[in-house]
Amino acid sequence: MQKVALRPAGDADRAFLAHVYATTRADELAILPWTDEQKAAFLAQQFEAQDAHYRRHYGDATFDVVEVDGEPAGRLYVHRGRREVCIVDIALTPPYRGRGLGTRLLRGLIAEAEQSGRPLSIHVEIHNPARRLYERLGFRPAGDSGEVYLRMERAPT
Repeated sequence: MQKVALRPAGDADRAFLAHVYATTRADELAILPWTDEQKAAFLAQQFEAQDAHYRRHYGDATFDVVEVDGEPAGRLYVHRGRREVCIVDIALTPPYRGRGLGTRLLRGLIAEAEQSGRPLSIHVEIHNPARRLYERLGFRPAGDSGEVYLRMERAPT
């Protein structure tokens, strides 16, 4: 079994974290008639905006790099509030997707939320295939967040 570990993201991880972000946008950008340079500039700007938003609104969250057998494989950002545990962002790079690693990370968060008696929440794009995984793990729609995102929650049992 592969060793999955979390470590705090630092300044030296910014290029990797930007890469993780870029992989989450690859499919939608593939259809655009932009040059590689235009796509890279757009992704850099969007990564910086997202990162600034997360750090401004979830400043006391954990911002971790996911490592698999010592190699960086993704990111996991979690805000642990008094009333709920919120998955701010979870993303794995393509070589690590579809291998059960996301499920392992989510089950760990489910156990943490259960132990503390708090719900676990996440905002997911409506058409994101990962939504099916969240549903299998007991997350249910808990309110719209606009036209693009759905707030999902897993209540403690």
